[in-house]
Amino acid sequence: MRATLPLAVTALAAALALTACDSGGDNGTDTARKNGTGTAAAGTACGFAELGLEIGPANAAPAVGDTGNLPVTLTNTKAGACTLDGFPEVGLLAGDTSWTVAREKAAQPAKLTLHQDESATFTLTYVRGEAGGKGAADTLRIALPGGSGDTVAKTAKWTYGVIAEKGAGLDATVSPFQTAGD
Repeated sequence: MRATLPLAVTALAAALALTACDSGGDNGTDTARKNGTGTAAAGTACGFAELGLEIGPANAAPAVGDTGNLPVTLTNTKAGACTLDGFPEVGLLAGDTSWTVAREKAAQPAKLTLHQDESATFTLTYVRGEAGGKGAADTLRIALPGGSGDTVAKTAKWTYGVIAEKGAGLDATVSPFQTAGD
């Protein structure tokens, strides 16, 4: 009887271990149906070749010292899936001067898979500076992690005022990618 109990416990432990290994999912079939490819998502890095870009509407900072927020939405417009992993690389430019926007210190990025027509968003938060200040950016530059070739970056006109200075840079931060909608 003593040998039977340890054997039964071992068999139960093995069965539970095998159950824990089960993905509990569809082995890619629902994903394939969703992205229309007939196969599971490849998980390649998203580039602007497959993403639509929408900037704003902004909650612009109206006065010096006020905080403004500029949401940016990226939508997968192609069949198949791609991933966004980490933070966007955001820069502000004024002629020959450029600044890299700092990442939110407390934010933890997540790897997001975007299937066709799914969106992700990030937010650029900034503090309004004084007119004529050094942070008079005129161009916003957005780059994606893992992009290549012509799909690496997009630029847009910066129309949200002068950004306050902070140390050697600007008083602005960017959030990680987050799932949009629902």
